[in-house]
Amino acid sequence: MAIFAMLLMGLAGWLIWTGRLQRMSGKDGMALGLAIVGAVLAAKGKPVIGALPLILSAGYFALRIRRKRQPLSRAPKSGTKPVPPAPNDAVAEASALLGLPRDADADAIRAAHRRLIASVHPDRGGTEALAAKINAARDTLLQHHENAKGSR
Repeated sequence: MAIFAMLLMGLAGWLIWTGRLQRMSGKDGMALGLAIVGAVLAAKGKPVIGALPLILSAGYFALRIRRKRQPLSRAPKSGTKPVPPAPNDAVAEASALLGLPRDADADAIRAAHRRLIASVHPDRGGTEALAAKINAARDTLLQHHENAKGSR
């Protein structure tokens, strides 16, 4: 069991070192910590007490993975093109991502973008995908604002 505990701690260290845990939530960190505690308890000769945290954390991760999967019935059929979101859906999604009302002005859009991009920029430990989403949301809202301003 000591080998198992050391392997689990080594795996956690490797995940942290390579940056694969950057998108980890607080609940994920607690479940990982619980698994490590269980492995250490099992390694110290208390396998019954150590098994409970291991089972709980494994159950948490199994439920989390199951929730992320989409049902097979929602998968697009082969040969059909995916339907792009309607313009209003894109504006609503971009507004929600930046935490702004739909009728926000250009200054508010830029301020919200600067606030968010400072925390999720890849140079600050964020991901490129999230930074790209935030940039796209800013562009979508600014374009919507310009179109709404031009139609008045």
